[in-house]
Amino acid sequence: MTSKVKIGAVVIGRNEGERLINCLTSLKDEVALVVYVDSGSTDASLENATRLGAECILLDKSIPFTAARARNAGFERIMDRVDPPQLVQFLDGDCRLEPGYLSKAVAEFEGQDRLAVVTGWRAEIDPDASVYNQMCDHEWHGPVGEIAACGGDMMVRTAAFQQVGGFNPQVIAAEDDEFCTRLRKAGWRLRRLPEAMTHHDAHMMRFSQWWSRAVRTGHGFEQVNDLHPEYFQRERKRMWIYGAVLPVLALIGALFFWPLLALVLLLFTVSYLRTVLGLIRSGLPRLRAIHHGFYLFLSKFPNIVGAATYHKRKRKGADMVIIEYK
Repeated sequence: MTSKVKIGAVVIGRNEGERLINCLTSLKDEVALVVYVDSGSTDASLENATRLGAECILLDKSIPFTAARARNAGFERIMDRVDPPQLVQFLDGDCRLEPGYLSKAVAEFEGQDRLAVVTGWRAEIDPDASVYNQMCDHEWHGPVGEIAACGGDMMVRTAAFQQVGGFNPQVIAAEDDEFCTRLRKAGWRLRRLPEAMTHHDAHMMRFSQWWSRAVRTGHGFEQVNDLHPEYFQRERKRMWIYGAVLPVLALIGALFFWPLLALVLLLFTVSYLRTVLGLIRSGLPRLRAIHHGFYLFLSKFPNIVGAATYHKRKRKGADMVIIEYK
């Protein structure tokens, strides 16, 4: 077991069912201090977490749920202890920790005073269950070494977390990117180890789930870019060009000027082929790259829906309510 003096764990979830049981079970022999934060589950999540030895927090339903808010609540509970740990591992409730990973992550912090975050590789539990799971599995396998940002499964130095004020509870998507950006601006470093860290259970079996997740991504692009204009520039450029500008030009071409429509279709084709070639160069088999490339091309449209949702909420001063896909 990793020393409880050095590390605590925060797990967040909402109606994760068996996935949460698997998550907490994977932590049982790895870390003694585990806090589970629940965002209004209607299943037996709280009962199961209590049975598995986690300290439980049920978030107030009158305030909009976000992953950021939940992680902050868990962190605060850990830091309320008389002798709080120096490191906290954050874990989503649909993820299962890889045995032995925590010891490797803790060791990485030794002698690295400006290292704020250590993460590893996340993999899908059943990548072949659907093309959507396959895409998640490919997405999770990021580069190793010094990184700009990572997903929510991360080990964080508590001093760094406190210096930047934790996660921004108003950010409903890409809140981990936003948190990591503030850490880097404050002079902290982030690192990904070439180690298996967690197994994720996306359980995306339907097109509607994929669409909702892509809508959430577009919302995150715009909200985080509002806070950090230098971030997500490339992603936003492609989203707005291929999800909004070119479709409008295609419509104008179809109604008034056929050569314009032909040009737009050519640009779409070139973009798709470049995406497929990039996926092949990254190691995906050709047929899988063709399949994934189609969804990456298509994702610009739900991304635009998410971006428009964010700007509508911002204009009206409405709450930034989470967008769930499962």
